[in-house]
Amino acid sequence: MSTTSTTLRDTASETGGGVLEACLIHLGREEFARDVWGRAPLHSRGAGDFSDLFSAAAVDELISRRGLRTPFLRVAKDGSTLPESSFTCAAGVGATVADQLDDTAVWRAFAGGNTLVLQALQRTWEPITDFVSRLGTELGHPVQANAYVTPPQNRGFDDHYDVHDVFVVQIHGTKRWTVHEPVHPDPLRDQPWTDHRAAVAEAARGEPCLDTVLEPGDVLYLPRGWLHAAEAQGSVSIHLTLGVHTWTRHALAEQLTQAALALLRDDAEMRGSLPLGVHGPDDELAVVRERLVAALAEADPTRLFHRTRRSQSRPAPLGPLAQLAAVDDLTRDASVRLREALEARLDDVRLTTRVGWLDIPETDLPSARRILDGNVHRAGDLGLPFVERLLRAGVLVAAAT
Repeated sequence: MSTTSTTLRDTASETGGGVLEACLIHLGREEFARDVWGRAPLHSRGAGDFSDLFSAAAVDELISRRGLRTPFLRVAKDGSTLPESSFTCAAGVGATVADQLDDTAVWRAFAGGNTLVLQALQRTWEPITDFVSRLGTELGHPVQANAYVTPPQNRGFDDHYDVHDVFVVQIHGTKRWTVHEPVHPDPLRDQPWTDHRAAVAEAARGEPCLDTVLEPGDVLYLPRGWLHAAEAQGSVSIHLTLGVHTWTRHALAEQLTQAALALLRDDAEMRGSLPLGVHGPDDELAVVRERLVAALAEADPTRLFHRTRRSQSRPAPLGPLAQLAAVDDLTRDASVRLREALEARLDDVRLTTRVGWLDIPETDLPSARRILDGNVHRAGDLGLPFVERLLRAGVLVAAAT
């Protein structure tokens, strides 16, 4: 029996409602996709209440009590970052970690006007972990989250552009943003703003296309490449930057080329050596180009695309003790579901996920198809050996009843 990977995929993380329209934009999804996405900035006033997502108390807890290490924190002022050694120290008795945050040093840097940048919050703060996972699923592009904590009347970074789209979510205080049109539209990930430093500086001296103050609950969307700078106003400013690492046609072209080159490995003539004494590619380029064009027409980058996509984000957290209890307490009446954000796909008999792949026996294929719907299932209806195998693999988890 054969199934298609394009129709059998993990829908578990798509069942919780959309956070894009509910929290981040004041437009409908279709209008945003048509008129704004990748094209223009958008300031959505009063887009949502983010008090349960992040807060000043969360900043204090992360810095003073969570034992964070670099690079989970950067410290910056006016475009310059402090050396990590200036705000880290040894962890104390019983630990050999030498680069944990020194909360006293962090406080002194903050009091001196430096911005604190808490990085990769999707790894360290649970509400943001869940939010980012859902947003990334909705957008179809991986998302990361940083927090910028800026003292009054200060800025952490001068005018620059990012190589990813961003949603700026104002959490606390106010911050003035000035935005200028790109000097290098749609930059790729290896085309940072420092490659165009002079053009960025010149453009920043011109009239901004957007000059606005974000208040708590406001969201600012900026496509990659748009120049921006931000300055805290009369109080401490805290904002989240949700960085959307967009897939591009260039990235897809790279994967198509890789797939074509993989096909050419089986071409004996392409594996052959260039002539003795060759001084350049001219004599051989025509045949290579012909074979490469033919391979490009035949190549299919789909598997590589999905493999790369799975590698760029993480599945939902998995507690080893809770998982062991789910295995030990497994009965026919136990409730289980697919672990969220797995990017699971069933391609013929192979179940591929962010935590590895499993070949599914023919008799278990109906159960494998069922779990991809994201719903809660009774273990006895799926088959206890099948459920135990996927629990041990970290693909299924116990579901609350």
